[in-house]
Amino acid sequence: MRVSITKDYDEMSKWAANYVAEKIITFNPTPEKPFVLGCPTGSSPLGLYKQLIKIYEEGKLSFENVVTFNMDEYVNLPEEHPESYHSFMWTNFFSHINIKKENVHILNGNAPDLAVECENYEKAIEAAGGIDLFMGGIGPDGHIAFNEPGSSLGSKTRVKTLTTNTIQANCRFFNNDVNLVPKQALTVGVGTVMAAREVLIVCNGPQKSRALHHIIDDGINHMWTASALQSHPHGNIVCDEEACVDLKVSTYQYFKDKQQLEGIVDRYVNLY
Repeated sequence: MRVSITKDYDEMSKWAANYVAEKIITFNPTPEKPFVLGCPTGSSPLGLYKQLIKIYEEGKLSFENVVTFNMDEYVNLPEEHPESYHSFMWTNFFSHINIKKENVHILNGNAPDLAVECENYEKAIEAAGGIDLFMGGIGPDGHIAFNEPGSSLGSKTRVKTLTTNTIQANCRFFNNDVNLVPKQALTVGVGTVMAAREVLIVCNGPQKSRALHHIIDDGINHMWTASALQSHPHGNIVCDEEACVDLKVSTYQYFKDKQQLEGIVDRYVNLY
């Protein structure tokens, strides 16, 4: 697992966007062999999406032959609801780039049979050739997608009941009314994410520092589901300084020394 520590949220977002852009450009996708990208929602990746849009608008990146699979969607929330993840993705990303609508895949939380919807989603990922790069964020309790603490690390796409902490964290998107927040969601599993050829997690702010500590400093633990990234052969975490306040000093210094030696942060911050 590679950990890249950036100065602040803006630098983290530039690093992540440039990294993703380089992967797509180097892959040189075609209609016959598209680049398959896994997409998260939430506040953390907003800067990443803005930077990807900027790179696209500058003519350096095309999404014409990119296929996307989103991580999750609320259950029983209309797609047109402003807080649905369908709305989030089209408002904040898809409507600003040249992606084809038929190449966008988002779970249907209103499907008549949610189990079948989840099963078909896994089949669609397989039919697309698997995910080349899965972007993601982490919750304050270390969850990835909606794989709450205690989730199986081998899990696949399924229905999950959200924890009280997650519901309260998402209140800010629903007029701070806990009763308006959906209590269930469809989500890719930890195993689904880990099956991607590469994973890139963004993590920012002091509210994520405890989670980052458990994900990096401790061993793999199903109570901190993003810690499964430790066993991924191409797992990456890019974070800001504020998210590192709970890391062990030796851990923090190791990754700072390593990235200074490799010049990895400067390279991706200034790539595009």
